[in-house]
Amino acid sequence: MSADAPTFEAAAEAATFDAATFDVLTIGRVGVDLYPLQTGVHLQDVETFGKFLGGSPTNVAVAAARLGRRSAVITRTGQDPFGSFIHRALRDLGVDDRFVSAVDGLPTPITFCEIFPPDDFPLYFYRYPVAPDLQIQASEIDLDAVRSAAIYWSTVTGLSAEPSRSAHWAAWEARGRASLTILDLDYRSTFWAGPGEAQAEVDRALSMVTVAVGNRRECEVAVGESDPDRAAAALLDKGIELAIVKLGPEGVLARTRDERVEAAAFPVEVVNGLGAGDAFGGALCHGLLAGWPLERVLRFANIAGAIVASRLECSTAMPTDHEVELLMGDRITADQVST
Repeated sequence: MSADAPTFEAAAEAATFDAATFDVLTIGRVGVDLYPLQTGVHLQDVETFGKFLGGSPTNVAVAAARLGRRSAVITRTGQDPFGSFIHRALRDLGVDDRFVSAVDGLPTPITFCEIFPPDDFPLYFYRYPVAPDLQIQASEIDLDAVRSAAIYWSTVTGLSAEPSRSAHWAAWEARGRASLTILDLDYRSTFWAGPGEAQAEVDRALSMVTVAVGNRRECEVAVGESDPDRAAAALLDKGIELAIVKLGPEGVLARTRDERVEAAAFPVEVVNGLGAGDAFGGALCHGLLAGWPLERVLRFANIAGAIVASRLECSTAMPTDHEVELLMGDRITADQVST
C-alpha cells in the first residue's frame, strides 16, 4: 500500500452518513432459497422445504444489517409473488429495498440445495430463461448512493452476462476505486462458459476494486494461483489493498502490502455450510468499518460464518454482534465500534 493511500480505519472515520448514505451497499444475485427440512436426503425424496431469502450479495447485506449496519442491495426480481416475498423479507431483515426493481416476464429465481453434512451441499439454480438480477441496467443505478456508500460490495457472478456487466462497470467508474470497494470472487461455474471467460472479466474488474475476497478455487480462476500466499500476492500485484483468501477448515489468510494475518477456523458442528461465506462477508464489512485490527476482523468474521454453518438456513441465520462476541470471549466497549 502506498504511503498516501487511506487506511481502512481512516476510510471508516472519514465516512459521513446522511439519509442517502449506506454503510454497506451490495449489488447482484437475489432469489428464494427452498431448503429441505430433512438432511441427508436427495431432492427427489425430500417431503418438506423451508422458504428463505437468498443470493450471495443479498445475504451479505442481511449479515451487515444484523450487525447493526445500514445496508441496501441493488438487484431485480420477477414481477411475481416470490418478488413480493423478497421485498418483504429484506425489510423484515433490516435491509433497504429501494434499489430492488421488477422485470416483467421473468420469474424470480429459485435455488434448491441438498444437505449432507459436514461438507456436501449441492446447489441447483433455477434462473431461466435468464435471472432478473442479470438484467440490472446501468441507467437505473443510483450512482450517488454507490459513491457515498462506506462499503460497496459486488460479486463475480454479476459480470457473467449483460446488461449486468455494464451496470457493474458504470458503478465502479462512478466510485473511482474508492477505499473499501470490495469484490467477492464468488465463482459459480454454472453461470459461465468456462473459467477462462470468468478470468478475463475478473482481471478487468480487479483494476476497479480495493479489496478482494475468495477461496482457493476462486483465486485460481481470478489470478491463476491456488496457493494462499501466492494468490494473495498476485491480487496485491493487481493493485488490491487487502487480499483475503478463505481456506475452509484451515481458516483464512489476509495480506496487505505490509501485513500478513492468519486466523484459524472456529470449530462447530456443521448443519449447512451454505451461507457461511456470506456471513463472513457481512462480518468482514462490519469489522473494517469499525476500524478493528485485521486479526480481530478475521476472527470475528470466521465466528460469524461458523454460527451460520451450524444452522439450517442462511439469511435468517445471520448472527448479531452479541452472539459473535460471546464466542470470541473478548467483548469490546460500545465506544470502540464505529456507528
